[in-house]
Amino acid sequence: MKTVVVLAVVIVAVVIWGVSIYNGLVNLFNQIRNAFSQIDVQLQRRYDLIPNLVETAKGYLKHERETLEAVIAARNTAQAAAKSASDNPDAAALRKLQGAESALEGLLTKFFALSEAYPDLKANQNMAQLQEELASTENRIAFARQAYNDAVMRYNIHRESFPNSLLAAPFGFKPAEQWLSAEGSVIRQNVKVSFS
Repeated sequence: MKTVVVLAVVIVAVVIWGVSIYNGLVNLFNQIRNAFSQIDVQLQRRYDLIPNLVETAKGYLKHERETLEAVIAARNTAQAAAKSASDNPDAAALRKLQGAESALEGLLTKFFALSEAYPDLKANQNMAQLQEELASTENRIAFARQAYNDAVMRYNIHRESFPNSLLAAPFGFKPAEQWLSAEGSVIRQNVKVSFS
């Protein structure tokens, strides 16, 4: 009789332990999804600003049509990658989004460098306001990326810690990937956009 009670207590303790680990992993994974959704909100804000910037600049940058079209194409590609990653933020979708974002940031840098050559465009109040909104959005994106990376780190530590690691893989909890910069290192600072 004592053996049955001890065995029952051990089984209940193991089940409670397993449920606790599982629930902890679910909680941390959902924090990653939430952190990613914050990035997604800020990226969408940027995507919404870009057509207005391009439209404002069109009258001034008539000879730079291909640059304007490239910015819009890169924005559309990044927006599609963000949608895909938001539906399923796995490692492959995240890498695709990071690549699209890197290409967009490069074209935006080229766009702003080009706009510097047009004093009338630089003096345009609408353009200045849009640039200010974009700079604010870039800061928000950087903060959201940092929060995402922090959530990924907490999840990965919890997932890889013993004894959690014994249950993580069988329950399908894969390692999460951090948001990396174009150079392949974790984002550590705000994206710099110069308007002067």
